[in-house]
Amino acid sequence: MKKLKVLSFVLLAGCLSTGEAAESTTSTTEPASITTMSTPLEPDADVAVGLLLADVFTADYNPSHLEAIVGSGDERAAWVLADLLRFYQVGLHRDELVFAFTQLTGAEGEPGVVDFVWASNLLMMADVPAMDGYADIKKRLYAALDERWARLFDNDDAMDWRLVTWGGVGIDDRPFGNNGPCNCIPALDDPATTDAAGGDWFSDDRIVFGVVVGAEALALPKHQMEVHEMVNVTLGGRDLGIPYCTLCGSAQAYLTDGVTGQERVVLRTSGLLSRSNKVMYDVVTGSILDTFTGAARTGPLAEQGVVLEQVSVVASTWGGWKAAHPDTRILAQDGGIGRVYQDDPLGGRDNNGPIFPVGDTDDRLPIQEAVVGVIAPSGTPIAFPVTATRNALDEGNALEFEDVVVRLTDGLRVYDANGQELPTHQAFWFAWSQFHPETLVWGEK
Repeated sequence: MKKLKVLSFVLLAGCLSTGEAAESTTSTTEPASITTMSTPLEPDADVAVGLLLADVFTADYNPSHLEAIVGSGDERAAWVLADLLRFYQVGLHRDELVFAFTQLTGAEGEPGVVDFVWASNLLMMADVPAMDGYADIKKRLYAALDERWARLFDNDDAMDWRLVTWGGVGIDDRPFGNNGPCNCIPALDDPATTDAAGGDWFSDDRIVFGVVVGAEALALPKHQMEVHEMVNVTLGGRDLGIPYCTLCGSAQAYLTDGVTGQERVVLRTSGLLSRSNKVMYDVVTGSILDTFTGAARTGPLAEQGVVLEQVSVVASTWGGWKAAHPDTRILAQDGGIGRVYQDDPLGGRDNNGPIFPVGDTDDRLPIQEAVVGVIAPSGTPIAFPVTATRNALDEGNALEFEDVVVRLTDGLRVYDANGQELPTHQAFWFAWSQFHPETLVWGEK
């Protein structure tokens, strides 16, 4: 297999000078197209990977097997090395993995940037294929760290495991209604709320994520969502799961009732990421669902072909939201669990771009620019840059583009030609464009 010839790698810009552009492997409605080779690793490398993983995360871990992996020349094994670099980030083992990775791929990286993000981005942008059996290899690695992850790797035909990495936290596997502490990002189930007057603790200029179902409105303060990243709630007589991916700046809402054979889908954060987007799953069945599309990717829900229906989430100020929805509810100041929330839990963590692997990026907009994304009736994804779109709507006129109409009401909302609202959500540009690479951009010159 031809080795990668990497002359330079600029991490934050996501730019790789290989001479060839990697094709996108995503679609708006179908599972990611996984680039694989229908053969296992070269025999020596296959045996060496097995031996390497046999004692991973133990005192018996033996890096000498890296020599056989490098000697095989099978570049696909570099995925395993990048996976291991996520967990071995300092010390001798890290140095051995970096050396093996660079020898196997021919990659050259500037000092200080050679880590698991660098390695994974390199492989993603070059579209290095996964080998046959890679899902089982990755399952073995992650289960060695926490056996509760094992169930997520079952029935994995629609998952591109090359893109998945650890987010640095444990899996939230608490049953529905358990709002107690955990070694995870803790979802909040059936949270306590107050009326608008009871939300006077929250300043009018601070950000909320607003959701309306039926005649009921709910405001979710951003700083509380940065802690929980998932809320399961009943609103307007419907059950919803509301994930917030802080890394993608994306809050979404899915209807989680009405799934055959299940009272409700209970969404949780797995602790894993795919291209810096949270990997959410249903704690009842262990099925992974695509956070951006609501489509089940693994497990019983994937077998049923479940795609959760999406409801619009509007980013607004608290003052603007309650003016538009005077009967709104808002999460209680303590979340109903006696918690004290910091005003800025993230402390500017995402100001300089993605901190986890994302692969190639679309340079039509700055990677962290906020966009409101919508799938038009034609099936075409469209991104509306938030600032420019708001400026264009300041005079109160509607904005028409392709076959949709944008209005500034309680926030940016999008409608079809018949006045029917279309589900939307806000996200960072890099995330929207990664999951919808064929997206149009309003205002693009």
